[in-house]
Amino acid sequence: MYIISALYHFTRFDDPAALQQPLLDHCRTNGITGTLLLAREGINGTIAGSRTGIDAILAYIRSLPGCADLEHKESTAQDKPFARLKVRLKKEIVTMGQPDVNPRERVGHYVAPEDWNDLIRAPDVAVIDTRNDYEVAIGTFEGAVDPETSSFREFPAWWEANKHRFHNKRIAMFCTGGIRCEKSTNYLLGQGVEEVYHLKGGILKYLEEMPTDDSSWQGECFVFDQRVSVGHGLKRGPHMLCHACRRPILPDDCKRPEYEEGVSCHQCIHETSPTDKSRFRERQKQIALAKARGLKHMQA
Repeated sequence: MYIISALYHFTRFDDPAALQQPLLDHCRTNGITGTLLLAREGINGTIAGSRTGIDAILAYIRSLPGCADLEHKESTAQDKPFARLKVRLKKEIVTMGQPDVNPRERVGHYVAPEDWNDLIRAPDVAVIDTRNDYEVAIGTFEGAVDPETSSFREFPAWWEANKHRFHNKRIAMFCTGGIRCEKSTNYLLGQGVEEVYHLKGGILKYLEEMPTDDSSWQGECFVFDQRVSVGHGLKRGPHMLCHACRRPILPDDCKRPEYEEGVSCHQCIHETSPTDKSRFRERQKQIALAKARGLKHMQA
């Protein structure tokens, strides 16, 4: 069994590049796979490994400057969730493109999962899903507004164009693990919104703690590992990935005429050129050849 740990922490790293190689070395030593992002504003990522390996890496990250109170969320998987390990340097650990946004200064009011239902059902509360459109498509909270953004960078422009819809409303926002809301709540407070709330621990914590009978969640939650989606109790959902566009699809979608494994699905069939599709077919051929030899292709 693999332990999956999702984590983020906003702190000040004066020289994130100096942290990259030691972190990479510690992860390799402890058999960790997944992705960690380092930036001046902190650390973010999802990793997997043995119980011992995950505990060792979490202890190491907590020894980094300002990370002693790092929180994380855990789930488990029978199959290896990530094929390889990446520790990358970024300008932001979650990209919003707003240099004045600083979650270390202030954020919205945290709302525990057990209090979330009452908040979002209040008539004076508008609930906003801050995730990407393809994530919202497979599951969200009842009554939530979908900004229909393809990236988090689009959120500020969406808010500017739509803020009139939320006059005299309290704003409650949520995302997968909580990191986007650290920035989006800080942003809205900076825009003059007086009462802003966000789900502590994100959707993953809600699904982990809230029983199905008491849930306001509808559908599945997209996750960025080989499980693709999870439901209540963080049980693996029915979705799989289209390896052309990296969006979630259901088994029945594989029966549609637009679907070609590794090449296209009904969501991306018109988004790529014939040249792209030829390249994807060649990649898929190499994956099949590697599988036939008992090997794992790096892009599988």
